[in-house]
Amino acid sequence: MMNVRPATVHDAEAIAAIYNHYVKTSTATFDTKTKSVEDRIEWIAEHGPRLPILVIEADEVVVGWGAVSSYAARPAWGNTVELGIYLDSDVRGRGLGAQLGRALIEAARKEGHHALIAQIVGDNEASMDLMERLGFERVGHLREVGFKFDRLHDVVLFELLV
Repeated sequence: MMNVRPATVHDAEAIAAIYNHYVKTSTATFDTKTKSVEDRIEWIAEHGPRLPILVIEADEVVVGWGAVSSYAARPAWGNTVELGIYLDSDVRGRGLGAQLGRALIEAARKEGHHALIAQIVGDNEASMDLMERLGFERVGHLREVGFKFDRLHDVVLFELLV
């Protein structure tokens, strides 16, 4: 059975493991250094209730997580947030990303956020398809803005107004 719930510090190890897989093997994140469990504990604490982090469990094991994060530091951006979703590679393609995405959108709406942004690397068709299924609209294309794995990557911007 799948369950979506707010993340706690007890989820930091699973969150780090899932994220670090993408850091090491994918352009789904432009991070190039893995995150420690301690780092993820601090990150969870810094987010607080206005910037929810959710996990999705299968049989009480965390198999994915998603976060609503600040989009930019200046105060006028306060109700604009960025959405990120990461799943264990063994469970992709089962609809869990959409389930987690819907829960994150609802959590962002409840916190009074207005614009949700997703930044997807240009060749990540699965994530772009997910954003469109969740109702996001393609609103921009940044060319050659990320350098990872010895090459430049584009980023496609998606937006959902809630």
